Amino acid sequence: MKINVKAFAMTTGVLWGLGVFLMTWYLILLEGASDDKLILGRFYLGYHVNPLGSLIGLAWALPDGFIGGAVFALLYNRLAGETAV
Repeated sequence: MKINVKAFAMTTGVLWGLGVFLMTWYLILLEGASDDKLILGRFYLGYHVNPLGSLIGLAWALPDGFIGGAVFALLYNRLAGETAV
């Protein structure tokens, strides 16, 4: 069984983007906004734990998740091959 690469990539992009966005707001509600970068700030330029940072993280995470999902689906399809079940 093969994975639909476009659908899987879009799904992972949206889930990763929403995950970063919601995680940022969870941290804002718990500890308040700050200029802390966390580990994501090292990869996503401009990301901080504040409202603007949540949007910047969302903007970076959408294509990041899309590319990661596409690569995963392509590798899965290539390695799964046409095996009989």
